[in-house]
Amino acid sequence: MTEAGTPQTTFKRVMLKISGEALMGDQGFGLHPPTVQRIAKEVQAVQELGVEICMVIGGGNIFRGLAGSAQGMERTTADYMGMLATVMNALAMQSALEGLGVFTRVISAIRMDEVAEPYIRRRAVRHLEKKRVCIFAAGTGNPYFTTDTAAALRANEMACEAIIMGKNGTDGVYDMDPRQHPEAKRYDEVTFDEVLSKNLKVMDASAIALARDNNMPIIVFSLDEPGGFRGILAGQGTCTRVVEKPSARPDIPGPSPA
Repeated sequence: MTEAGTPQTTFKRVMLKISGEALMGDQGFGLHPPTVQRIAKEVQAVQELGVEICMVIGGGNIFRGLAGSAQGMERTTADYMGMLATVMNALAMQSALEGLGVFTRVISAIRMDEVAEPYIRRRAVRHLEKKRVCIFAAGTGNPYFTTDTAAALRANEMACEAIIMGKNGTDGVYDMDPRQHPEAKRYDEVTFDEVLSKNLKVMDASAIALARDNNMPIIVFSLDEPGGFRGILAGQGTCTRVVEKPSARPDIPGPSPA
């Protein structure tokens, strides 16, 4: 803690990855403005710690390309539609953040200059240095790649120190779905290779491999917990750390194994 009682964090720049479903609240579809506002306040609280924040938001609350493909739609077209859904979510988050006085930039992998900046790495880095929240939209700009992969890619390009995965309904990584199996075990720490070999539901395999190859730690926590994002970065609360080797990154905040 600082003298003023403000929690400290070892991180200077992080990537926050959340699903599109996180923005729909109790609704079954679309955006729930109070939920968007709540998450925006979480981001604001972390920025007040002096942390530079990147964000990637999925689009599953509006349209999921893989689901569209499964129903007979041509996969490439379905994926591009999913990318557009992520832009809508990014604009909603930008509006909520700027309503709180947090300066943001929506940066799209697909050019749409009237509503978002095109992705230029050096420009994005400069925005972060100026303490603007950068919301990366439209995935990687390519079909067949998920927003998980986009988050891992942008996190590495922006030289983030960790990917923070905000989950709904779960406070970490479990060996089974805890919503269906009350006896499921939560991991305090797990390696990238274990995530892949045990098919643990963290991110898709491409994203995990990209994070592993660049030694980018992933911290999984519950987005439902008020103050959870700020707490995790300050070394408080419950989470799972995904790292290259067990205890390879002791500076990563989180509870110690029992």
